[in-house]
Amino acid sequence: MLKRVFMAADPGRVRLRFAARAVLGIGLAVVVCGLAGHSLAGAVTGGLAALLALFTVTDATVRGQALTTALLPAVGLPVLAAAAALHDHPVARDLVLLAVVGAGVYARRWGPRGHSLGVFAFMTFFVAQFLHATTDRLPELYAAVLLSVLTAAAVRFGLWCYERRLPPAPVPAPPAGTGLARATTRQAVQAMAGAGFALLVGQLVSGQRWYWAVGATWWIFVNTTSRGETLVRGFRRVLGTVIGIGLGLLVAVPLHGAPAPTAVLLAVCVFGIFYTAAVSYTWMMLWVTLLAELLYGLLGVLNPALLALRFAETGVGAVGAVLAVLFVLPITTHAVTDAWIQRALRCVHACTAEAAARLAGVPGADPAVRVTELEQLLGRVRLSVAPLVHPLNPVPARKHRARRVLALLDDCAREIRGLVTVAADPEASHDARLTAACRRVEAAVEALTDGRDFPVTDRPLAEEPALAHLHGLERALAELAAPLRTPTGSPLVGA
Repeated sequence: MLKRVFMAADPGRVRLRFAARAVLGIGLAVVVCGLAGHSLAGAVTGGLAALLALFTVTDATVRGQALTTALLPAVGLPVLAAAAALHDHPVARDLVLLAVVGAGVYARRWGPRGHSLGVFAFMTFFVAQFLHATTDRLPELYAAVLLSVLTAAAVRFGLWCYERRLPPAPVPAPPAGTGLARATTRQAVQAMAGAGFALLVGQLVSGQRWYWAVGATWWIFVNTTSRGETLVRGFRRVLGTVIGIGLGLLVAVPLHGAPAPTAVLLAVCVFGIFYTAAVSYTWMMLWVTLLAELLYGLLGVLNPALLALRFAETGVGAVGAVLAVLFVLPITTHAVTDAWIQRALRCVHACTAEAAARLAGVPGADPAVRVTELEQLLGRVRLSVAPLVHPLNPVPARKHRARRVLALLDDCAREIRGLVTVAADPEASHDARLTAACRRVEAAVEALTDGRDFPVTDRPLAEEPALAHLHGLERALAELAAPLRTPTGSPLVGA
C-alpha cells in the first residue's frame, strides 16, 4: 500500500499540483472567512465548502468545471436551510436526509456534474449535523459557503488553472449492458436502504454522532457500481478509519486543539486527501479521519472515547452499505466487469483502425485520442475487477484468471501505444500486410465480444515496427480467449 501511494506514476505532476492547489484554495477560503468576522463554526463550514468545490468537481472541460462550481451553492444552501430548520424535529430531519441521499445518488445519471452536486448536497446536510446548525446561524453559514466557493473558484480558474494546458480527459460512457440510468436507480435505492439502516442503528449507538454512520454509508457508495466494488470500498474505508484513529490518538489528542500546530496538520491532511485520492482510498480515508479529529480538537470535544465512537459508527455505516448491496437490487460484479472489458476491446480495435488510417495517410486520422480513451477504459476495468484480485478474495482460481485478463489487456495497451508511436512518424509507410493484420485484429475483437471462436496462426517475426506491434496485439487477443470464456457457472468475477 505504501508503494502504491508513494511510487505511483504522476504524469505531469498532476496529483502534486492538485493537492498543492487544494491547500492554497482551502487555506485562503478559511482566511477570507476569518477576515469577514466569522466564528470558528463559520470558518469550518467555509473550509469544507472549499474542499468540496476543489475535490468533487470533475467535468471534462474547464468551462464545465466552472459551471458546476457556480451551481454548488444553488444546491447546498437550500439543503443547509432544511437541515437547520429541522434540527429540533428528528423524524422529519431523518426523512429529509434519506431523500437527500437518494437524490444525490440518483443525480449521478447526469454524469460528473450530477455527481458533484449530489455530493455537495449531502455533505452540506452532514456539515449541519456536525456543527449542530440552527436557523439563527444560517446567515453566517450562508456567507461562509458563498465566500469560500468564490475563493476556491478564484484559485482554481484564475490563480492556478493548470487544466487549461492539459487535453480534456475523456469520460467513458457506461456500457449499454449496465446503463447509467439503470445503475443509478438501483444504487439510489440501495443507498437509501443502507443509510436508513445506518441512521437507525447509529442513533442507538449515539444520539449525537449518528450522522457518522450515515456518512460512512454514503461515501462507500461513491464511485462504485457493482456490489463487489462496494464491498471492497467498505473494507478500505474501515481500514483507513482505524489507521486514522490510531494516528489521531498519537497526534490529534495530545494537541488539545492548539491553533498553530493544528492549522499546520490540517494543511498536511488536506494535501494528503487530494494527493492520495486517485491511488488509494485507504490512505485518503486515513487523512479524512485525521482531519475530522483535528477539527473536533479545535471545537474542544476530542478525546479517546470520541474516537472509539467514530470507529463504532463507521462500522455501522459499513455494515449498512454491505447489507444494501447484497440484498437490495444487487448489481453483480460479473455483469459490470464483462461490460467494461467489452468496451475496452472495442476501443482496442478503434485504436488499431485509426493507427492504420494514419499510416495510410488518411487526413484527420488521430489515434492518440483513442489511446487516451483506452487508458480510461482500462482504469474502469481495474476498478470493476478489484473485488476479485483483493487479498481477502477466497477464490484463488478466479483471482488468477482476473490477474491474467488484466495483464493481457495491459499487453494490448502497450502494443497499441507502440503502434501509435510508429504511426506518428511521418516516414512510416503503409502496406497490404498492415491492412490484413488490422482486419485480423478486428475479427479477433468481434469474436471475443460475441463469444465466437477465431483462428490463430503463428506469425513470423516482423521487422517493421508497426507490423510487429500488430502481431503482438493479435497474440494478446488470442490469449485473452481462455480466461474470458469460462463455464456459465464460473464467471470471471463471482456474482
